[in-house]
Amino acid sequence: MTAINVTSVNVLDNPSKVTNPLQFEIQYDCLYDLADDLEWKLTYVGSAESEKYDQVLDSVFVGPVAPGQYRFVFQADPPNFSMLPSQDIVGVTIILLTCSYRNQEFLRVGYYVNNEYEEEVLREDPPSTPIIDKLMRNILADKPRVTKFPIDWEGQGSGGQEPQQQQQEAPNDVAAMEQ
Repeated sequence: MTAINVTSVNVLDNPSKVTNPLQFEIQYDCLYDLADDLEWKLTYVGSAESEKYDQVLDSVFVGPVAPGQYRFVFQADPPNFSMLPSQDIVGVTIILLTCSYRNQEFLRVGYYVNNEYEEEVLREDPPSTPIIDKLMRNILADKPRVTKFPIDWEGQGSGGQEPQQQQQEAPNDVAAMEQ
């Protein structure tokens, strides 16, 4: 049985400039006491070609976690665009919000992100080197991709088996994914 039910993830300050922090309001229920903290992590996928451009924007530990309802805002700085291939800065990419317990990922919420110029003239004739200060970020918040992984909440070990994934598209309110 799962110990954590995420009831909603809301993207805040969206759309916004790509230089603004990313913000997510996360709500969840804890069904029983957990001995260790939850780790929430936000990763920006810098290029579809290679994982070496992925950037962990922030990671936060939340705990101790006792039975009850919780809500917090997870804020992370934007990616370091100087570390990304210039051809991958403008256009569509992905951000991943994950939650783990005892180094076992049990929830992944993925969002498509569209980075484009606010000015039409730059959209029609983009410069060869992206102008970061003129880019807007739009996270497609109404179409998250939610993946849940069964984990060993009690710490007895999983026997080395690969976790079985449950994937589904969910509305912005992810309560439906917890069934």
